[in-house]
Amino acid sequence: MPRTAAVPGTAAGGPRPRPDGRRRGPHPAVLVAVVAFVALLGAAGFRAAPSVLMVPLQGEFGWSRSVLSLAVSVNLVLFGLTAPFAAALMDRWGIRRVVAVALVLIAAGSGLTVFVRASWQLLLTWGLLVGLGTGSMALVFAATVANRWFVRHRGLVTGVLTAGSATGQLIFLPVMAAASEHSGWRVASLVVAAAALAVVPLVLIFLRNHPADLGVLPYGAEPPTGPPAPAGAVVPTDPAAPTGRAAPAGAAATVPAAPVPAASQPGAGGAARRAWTTLRMAAHHRTFWALVAGFAICGATTNGLIGTHFIPAAHDHGLGETAAAGLLAVVGIFDIVGTVCSGYLTDRINPRVLLAVYYGLRGVGLLMLPGLLSDQVHPSMIAFVVVYGLDWVATVPPTVALCRQAFGDSGTIVFGWVFASHQLGAAIASSVAGLIRDQSGSYTVAWFGAAGMCLVAALVSFQIRRLPTGFDRLSPRRA
Repeated sequence: MPRTAAVPGTAAGGPRPRPDGRRRGPHPAVLVAVVAFVALLGAAGFRAAPSVLMVPLQGEFGWSRSVLSLAVSVNLVLFGLTAPFAAALMDRWGIRRVVAVALVLIAAGSGLTVFVRASWQLLLTWGLLVGLGTGSMALVFAATVANRWFVRHRGLVTGVLTAGSATGQLIFLPVMAAASEHSGWRVASLVVAAAALAVVPLVLIFLRNHPADLGVLPYGAEPPTGPPAPAGAVVPTDPAAPTGRAAPAGAAATVPAAPVPAASQPGAGGAARRAWTTLRMAAHHRTFWALVAGFAICGATTNGLIGTHFIPAAHDHGLGETAAAGLLAVVGIFDIVGTVCSGYLTDRINPRVLLAVYYGLRGVGLLMLPGLLSDQVHPSMIAFVVVYGLDWVATVPPTVALCRQAFGDSGTIVFGWVFASHQLGAAIASSVAGLIRDQSGSYTVAWFGAAGMCLVAALVSFQIRRLPTGFDRLSPRRA
């Protein structure tokens, strides 16, 4: 029997309306966003782990940089490939269940790392368990919450949630570096596991799947208008909900602006089928491939290169690990500012232009980096990490917005596939940079190559077209 949707603002658990019809207290979307931010923060610890733990593991076990980079690459590949299926699972099973399981996987992978004795075991912990866990949340989680719970300020909310990962990096990098230096790398791994587990109760208690579960509309959505629907008729009270919900007698009937094809609905064969069906439809459009190419380069130049190899590269130049981790934490500080500002700008400026500017600035920074690394922290290095931090994941809000504009209600799952390309690019860059370091003794070629890729990404950004919502109605030729 279908669950009956209450009139917005009147369901048990939702804020009670005042006599004038206005809602008392903050909108439930605010609490959902706060819990999502904390969950992303708790999961972000492992994003800082490889760069901090790479040198201690190499010192204890004698593994090469390329071997350690391979474990990171497995993690990044699974991180990316899990994302589109996680988006579909969130539609089918709910955000709360998927995020709770993801946090447990991250804790298990990080905690079990303390028992590794061979490099292949690192592939199972760093790679498989943590890759699946982080991939089930990551930026797809942020996009799902923003698209589902917010209409007004959606770009800003996407930026704030994306900054949750940066905040986690900010918190965990210095802590892990200090713990690794004074207590050993195993203690640092256990810190990450404990942080991920600590967030699980908050997710289970406070995170909600849909606005309709509380009888409210998304934040900023206008109340539905139109003729009353007959009792029991199925109407989409929440445009982001996976299925229609039965309307109470007298509820206004609404028609979604962009219907999702029946084959891509969660009930049409499950989450995996929906993810693959959406990929097949999106793959017919050049806009999708332009987004994929640009975001793959984004991943290569952030998580894959700087996120994994900056601390080892600084160590090669004589800079201590704690000092290098502090610099990377500064990237995290300014990433918060840059991502939130990017979300604000995405609501007001053409996202294609923003992407081109972001990639161009990143390329300039990478060209300068080889001449900035030294055994001391100096002003020019601080300037680099500030600029790179502002640009780190500022690309996410405009990319999410373009996916939503082009692909309508399936935009979140499309972004999942675009994000998969981000992590594939990161995985390739992580491995290639490790090989370059082992063969040449430095990362210089890797920095210059990444700068050239950023120029390509800036040019590709202008090839992203603003397609009408409802991509299933377009033919490949028109896209």
